[in-house]
Amino acid sequence: MIRGGALLLLALAAPLAAKDLALSLPIDCTLGDTCFVQQYVDRDASDKHSDFSCGTLSYDGHKGTDFALPSLAAMSAGVDVLAAASGVVAATRDDMPDILQGAEGAPDIDGKECGNGILIKHTGGWETQYCHLKMGSIIVERGQQVDQGDMLGEVGLSGQTQFPHVHLSLRKNGTVIDPYDADDSLTCDGTDRYSLWQNDMPYVGAGVISLGFSTSVPKYTAIKAGISPPKTLPKNAPALVLWGYVYGGQQGDILELQIDGPTGQVIFHQAQLDKTQSQLFRAAGKRNKANGWPTGPYQGTVRIIRDGAELGRRQIPLVIE
Repeated sequence: MIRGGALLLLALAAPLAAKDLALSLPIDCTLGDTCFVQQYVDRDASDKHSDFSCGTLSYDGHKGTDFALPSLAAMSAGVDVLAAASGVVAATRDDMPDILQGAEGAPDIDGKECGNGILIKHTGGWETQYCHLKMGSIIVERGQQVDQGDMLGEVGLSGQTQFPHVHLSLRKNGTVIDPYDADDSLTCDGTDRYSLWQNDMPYVGAGVISLGFSTSVPKYTAIKAGISPPKTLPKNAPALVLWGYVYGGQQGDILELQIDGPTGQVIFHQAQLDKTQSQLFRAAGKRNKANGWPTGPYQGTVRIIRDGAELGRRQIPLVIE
């Protein structure tokens, strides 16, 4: 996420007037599986915020698209940032540590909110900017020609960040352009939009980041770090808990957690969200009875539901033996 302090001054969105740029995904991942869009360009000129679909996946003054990883573990494993279009590297920065803002030891980022970043100039007045890369990961230099899809560095936590992601800003002649609705013509009830993405990039307003079984309610910090849920549990496990980690939750949404076992439904829990949150988690479980858990296959399902429509669903298996 970035509200200012870019390598170049960002301007307000405006309609296109010249040849367009075709973009590819700026991160080496599978959308909806190993990464997701946490925030879009803010399209509301007031002190409120709105993404291009009139949803809430943005914040006031946000001037790019945030492609997020599901955990710190995924970031540590290494996920490449890729050039969204061919061009020439105009600027880089690669010396800022990967520390969550607000955490102990977080550096002063005044004027450097982008963190470790890369600016690429394209033809026709276009430029792309990539922010929050991992310190020491950038492999390109100023003046270098890069082709679309070339590796630039790795996703990190540098700059103004609260989660591992790459922030992509797109500009034409200094004006911010939303690649999902490049001519700024989409209305809230519209269905056609002018996208600059080469491949289909549907809007997803909320989703399930990860889920897992446990024998107790895990700490939120452990979920964000990327705990590995067990694939098996013993018959005498003290409790059976399913947790779900989701993004884009709005007030009034339903987060549903369900466990099915070899003898039928074990848990069915629905929680209505009392406030809008960019990320959150919930858990539901049951204590072990005297006879222990029935052995065999189990399945956990987490869904996020808005106005009766399912926005996201993920499932995970477990075996009790």
